Amino acid sequence: MPKKDAKKPVKSSKKKAQYGAEQITVLEGLDPVRKRPGMYIGNTAKEGLHHLVWEVVDNAIDEAMAGHANEAIVTLLPDSTVSVSDNGRGIPVDKHPGTKTSALEVVLTKLHAGGKFGQGGYKVSGGLHGVGVSVVNALSEWTRAEVKRDGKLWVQEYKRGKPLKNVKSTGSARGTGTTIIFKPDDQIFSTLDFDWQYILDHLRQQAYLTKGVKITIIDERTDQSKSYSFYFEGGIASYIKHINRNHEPKHDTVFYIEKEQDQINVEVAMQYVEDYKENVFSFANNINTIEGGSHLVGFRTALTRTLNSYAKNKGIIKEKDDALQGEDTREGLTGIISVKVIDPQFEGQTKAKLGNEEVKPAVDTVFSDSLAIWLEEHPREAEAIIGKALLAAQARKAARAARDTVLRKGALEGFALPGKLADCSSKDPEECELYIVEGDSAGGSAKQGRDRRFQAILPLRGKILNVERARIDKMLANNEIKSLVIALGTNIGEMLKMDDLRYNRVIIMTDADVDGAHIRTLLLTLFFRYFPDIIHKGHLYIAQPPLYRIDKGKKFFYVYSDDELEKRKKEIESSKPDDVASSEESKEGESSQKSDTGDVVTTQASGKINIQRYKGLGEMNPEQLWETTMDPSTRLMKQVTIEDAEKANEIFDILMGTEVPARKKFIQTHAKDVQNLDI
Repeated sequence: MPKKDAKKPVKSSKKKAQYGAEQITVLEGLDPVRKRPGMYIGNTAKEGLHHLVWEVVDNAIDEAMAGHANEAIVTLLPDSTVSVSDNGRGIPVDKHPGTKTSALEVVLTKLHAGGKFGQGGYKVSGGLHGVGVSVVNALSEWTRAEVKRDGKLWVQEYKRGKPLKNVKSTGSARGTGTTIIFKPDDQIFSTLDFDWQYILDHLRQQAYLTKGVKITIIDERTDQSKSYSFYFEGGIASYIKHINRNHEPKHDTVFYIEKEQDQINVEVAMQYVEDYKENVFSFANNINTIEGGSHLVGFRTALTRTLNSYAKNKGIIKEKDDALQGEDTREGLTGIISVKVIDPQFEGQTKAKLGNEEVKPAVDTVFSDSLAIWLEEHPREAEAIIGKALLAAQARKAARAARDTVLRKGALEGFALPGKLADCSSKDPEECELYIVEGDSAGGSAKQGRDRRFQAILPLRGKILNVERARIDKMLANNEIKSLVIALGTNIGEMLKMDDLRYNRVIIMTDADVDGAHIRTLLLTLFFRYFPDIIHKGHLYIAQPPLYRIDKGKKFFYVYSDDELEKRKKEIESSKPDDVASSEESKEGESSQKSDTGDVVTTQASGKINIQRYKGLGEMNPEQLWETTMDPSTRLMKQVTIEDAEKANEIFDILMGTEVPARKKFIQTHAKDVQNLDI
């Protein structure tokens, strides 16, 4: 057998890339921040822009928590500039022993520099694991630091994080404090538009969490300046009243305790209302820990144990099987847990969860001891709370029976999926996505137009139950919700298991009309109340179908808003017949065919223009639905996120809850802001 010629290695004409010491880049000072801003502030959009304000405000709050300040002022200035002032001690300006430069310059130009890393500067701090004012400096076009200290006004200016001159005294000054003025860099941020309401809500929360401190926000961006001040002696007890202002309380007296235990300051406030859901917010060093942590665990454990103990001692609960469970004691509860910890250990860069194990027993001890005394001293309030918990226990047992019927063994393993669900063939959740579609008509088009390998379709008939006004037992009796729960595979509420989620993307796809918006809102309410982790972990999306299709000659493209339609029409009318931009070529003669669905408007401008208005998803044929709304390479989707859990909770309460006066007031307040209204 003849031997095959051995293949000779082919010499590449390209010189091999070298990898040596010269390829190693060293980013010094604040260069890493400008190179990768998202690592430090999350993103360079609205959230990241406002994070700069939060960081500087945190410094003022830290001075207040340390007992050295009682006022902070945030001023929005023209040209996207912000000033933040406090009447604290003022950042030190003397020479730092390690760097031989002013301590002010060190704080403004060095990462992880400040008075929060020991050495007695601060006992507790919200900014300990924050990015600090140095990152604000790095991401600003220019910054000016003014410090009143030692009877003088000390000033230093910076350009994109670099000092222009040494720190110097510019004259005498009364009192003490720090002012940081900065203009975010338009080379970094996609927007420099500061949101008044967004900042107002954040500062209100900080004022509640730091009682006795006055926080003022001033808007001087226009000739008619406006200002707002917050000052709360009641702290988080006042916060509870603010959250519950649209609800009927079960008891008028708000429970409140503040006490230090093992060098941990524990502050707890709570009140029950005539509602079914739990609204508990936790904070560590004024940082909203949206995923909870050890302080929340300590609170929940103490609440259940203490209420059970009280009910047994009073003879209300006699049998062991009648004992209240955690979910019973938290139905209708509005609670706030705020702790101040010397060395907070947050899990993850977003500070979403507190990890300090020593905080759990501290919160448990302080809360349980004080709650037991409070219940004895307030027998009417205690009776109302225990009575509500017992009713919740009865509903829980009914809900368990309903849940067992819906989520029987095997149902979440794919053996008993809903008949209306057109599942995908892939079993890898990472690549799978579920479209929740409004109506059988749109469901039929979606089933035909989808990619069956990774796209599943679940059509819903009509409007689902408003879960804001129903307990879980009634909710699970609704066939549409039942089908959705089984399709997701995660179980629901307290038994939610995110590891069992069958789809990486859950996409709400409804018509672009009032009914579609209502169905979308009902679904968002369901996910917010019973599948919150699906939102927090970035799995929930809203599909964006087009409103119009424009045809001219052999060209066509899709338009997603009325403003875009007018812009496109002007572009077409001013262009030559062959210059019309489009998303892709259409078939010969396609534009001259009038669709059987939607409205077709014909205008004359350098040739015929056909404009088709899509009234619903069901009016699109499967091919159109795929290329406009479902094709991953061309579709538009909005990811559902929660910027402010307390604000989101309030909006759902107002719009979907039982309190009519609050909803009426909201409608009257925002009536003039409505832009799209179907009549």
